[in-house]
Amino acid sequence: MQRNLLPMLMAMVLLSPLAIDIYLPSLPTMAAEFSVSNSEVQSTLILFLFSMGLGQVIIGPLADRFGRRPVALFGIVLYGLSSVLAAMAHQFEWLQIARVLQGLAACSTSIVVFSAVRDCYSTKDSAKIYSYLNGAICVIPALAPTLGGVLALHFGWRSTFVFMTCYAILMLCVVAFRLPETRPANTISDGALYRWARYKPVLMDRHFMFYAICCMTGMGAILTYVSYSPVWLIGKLGMSELAFSGLFGVNALVNIAGCFGAPWVIKKLGNRPTVILAFALFIVSALLEFGAQLLNFQTPIYAAAGFMLPMALLCIGFAFLLGPATSMALAGFGERAGTAAAMLGFIQMSGASLLAGLIQQTSLTAPFAVIAVMGGGSVILLAVMSMKRMNAWHVERLAQD
Repeated sequence: MQRNLLPMLMAMVLLSPLAIDIYLPSLPTMAAEFSVSNSEVQSTLILFLFSMGLGQVIIGPLADRFGRRPVALFGIVLYGLSSVLAAMAHQFEWLQIARVLQGLAACSTSIVVFSAVRDCYSTKDSAKIYSYLNGAICVIPALAPTLGGVLALHFGWRSTFVFMTCYAILMLCVVAFRLPETRPANTISDGALYRWARYKPVLMDRHFMFYAICCMTGMGAILTYVSYSPVWLIGKLGMSELAFSGLFGVNALVNIAGCFGAPWVIKKLGNRPTVILAFALFIVSALLEFGAQLLNFQTPIYAAAGFMLPMALLCIGFAFLLGPATSMALAGFGERAGTAAAMLGFIQMSGASLLAGLIQQTSLTAPFAVIAVMGGGSVILLAVMSMKRMNAWHVERLAQD
């Protein structure tokens, strides 16, 4: 079973990044067709990620109560139906509703994938499997915008959601006939699904909250960059959808390289120093972005490069940040790792979506919006990490089994 499970899990985990990246080149066109502002069309990304984060808390216990397979089938069916709703939407509010439902659907399949790894593989093998899954997730931002740009160019933006529908149908067939139930027999599935006593020890832990906020800040910076990029490059600078896809794909490849290099950096430096390095890269990226905007390039291709090149450092910093920050956030919760992981996912994704949503309510242009989130957040968090009296928040603790 384990030998045949990995390809299926890798295919399932792609549902989430696919829903984020494939329609990015179409955001300016969608804003024009629905007659909405840039910040409103960007809300379709924000709502998706917020819903996906909220789903960590809502759907996680359901996978323990009812099993992995029913939740996976539910998620894939909902993903397909919400994609159809988005493709057929002629009112912007229906598109927003579709994205909320799609976020819950993607969360369902993601929870099943990572739960199945814990169910079926040893601790030693799990680390390798997670690497494969994260590698698959990182590849999508490099490829999906190009596919989405080609689809939108020939068939319109709605075709990107039709593609998601088709992929959901394919995955439904695979999962319905091939995915076994992986929930262990000793899984605790009785009692109340949601109770404060389960979450309180996690949320009251200062060390957990600090590194959860670190993850949230990194995700918020990436989400701000991703949501503003098409509006700035296509809508403001006049780049084509395919040119945008190429530039975005280059930074996605940089992120993939960073993901492969991160384990080596963490091994050499350790978890906490790697987090410090990641935030230092965020600050350097913010300074370079600020410098590029002061130069005020008039040629569109130079202006686009001035925006995107500093973002490569953001991508590297994010690749370095997420692993060690996640590890340190969860280190003290061996006896309640599932609950802590769910709360971390909720804070990381829903918090990042709120952060990006708030910055979109300002009049800041794309470069300065990204500067504010990644530069401002990094300065504050590094200041906390420099204070000895705050050691309980940020000094690495030993993992509890």
